[in-house]
Amino acid sequence: MAEGAPYGSTIAEHFRRPRNYGPLPNASAVAEGVNPLCGDRVKLALVLDAGALISDARFTADACAICVAAASLLTEHVRGMSMESAALLGEDDALALMGSSGVPAARRRCATLPLEALRRALDRI
Repeated sequence: MAEGAPYGSTIAEHFRRPRNYGPLPNASAVAEGVNPLCGDRVKLALVLDAGALISDARFTADACAICVAAASLLTEHVRGMSMESAALLGEDDALALMGSSGVPAARRRCATLPLEALRRALDRI
């Protein structure tokens, strides 16, 4: 992404260097989110410890910069969080992780797709 990119530095940094990217062997739950309108696809995997805390979270994606950055930020955020607390995260929480630059209204779905995958994964546990 070139300097002067249309998104803020947080999005650019997490797109360029996504955290927690890659498969997660022995995941407790895996779920995928797909946006058929733009083609974004993100898969989120979680490992829960005996105390129902998320001990690991990883993702893979074939998606735009906003979606990849959102997945990177979300997986960082939920590590160490209880399943119950993670289940309470809402769209506003996911968008707040993206930083003060904000996400254009037309791209909001891209930013919340990883949250949708997280909710699906938690429902499978």
